[in-house]
Amino acid sequence: MVKKAAPAPRREDSLSRDRIVDVAIELLDAEGESGLTFRALAGRLATGPGAIYWHVANKGELLTAACDAIVGRTMTIAVAGESPETDIRALALGLFDAIDAHPWVGSALTRAPGQLPAVRILEGLGQALCALGVPAERQWPTVSALLSYILGVAGQNAANAHVGRTLGTDRLAFLSSVAATWSELDEEAFPFVRSMAGPLREHDDRADFLAGIDLILGGVCGQATG
Repeated sequence: MVKKAAPAPRREDSLSRDRIVDVAIELLDAEGESGLTFRALAGRLATGPGAIYWHVANKGELLTAACDAIVGRTMTIAVAGESPETDIRALALGLFDAIDAHPWVGSALTRAPGQLPAVRILEGLGQALCALGVPAERQWPTVSALLSYILGVAGQNAANAHVGRTLGTDRLAFLSSVAATWSELDEEAFPFVRSMAGPLREHDDRADFLAGIDLILGGVCGQATG
């Protein structure tokens, strides 16, 4: 007797764009961008790809929507309105942690310039800079510098973590190996880098990131009051 194929699992909840985005985030976190396919998404949602296309036109749109969801949640939590400087630091650190937790967000942001995820960040940083009294003619270069620093450092941090996982080593072992290499460099040719071997081994990524934000803010505040 031929057995009947098991029926496909039925989706009990109604399919919505928000539900699709949430499951896309789960796929991206688990498998990266290469794992985000409409077939995989349909399997998790227990529906057909056609139903997903009704809500999302293509993978690029879905990736941007997933990125926007992460950015929107981050900004809702980060900005407390205590002071402009506090808001900038909180927003920057929130994005740093979000990209660390969801490494695909950094590349998604760089591939969607001018779209809603980047617009949210620009608006948050820009309002804080206006509150700091940054002159109108300095607002664009200032917010651009902040955004470039945040995305650049957070993206590099996430990339470093990926390299470590690829090599099958943890952060401390990786940094210790690099520090050992630096300490053996020629003392006359690389005196500064040799001196950084110790700090490299012991440094805190988040603390270093915030130190950079504070350096930028120091210059911003100096311009605003100068």
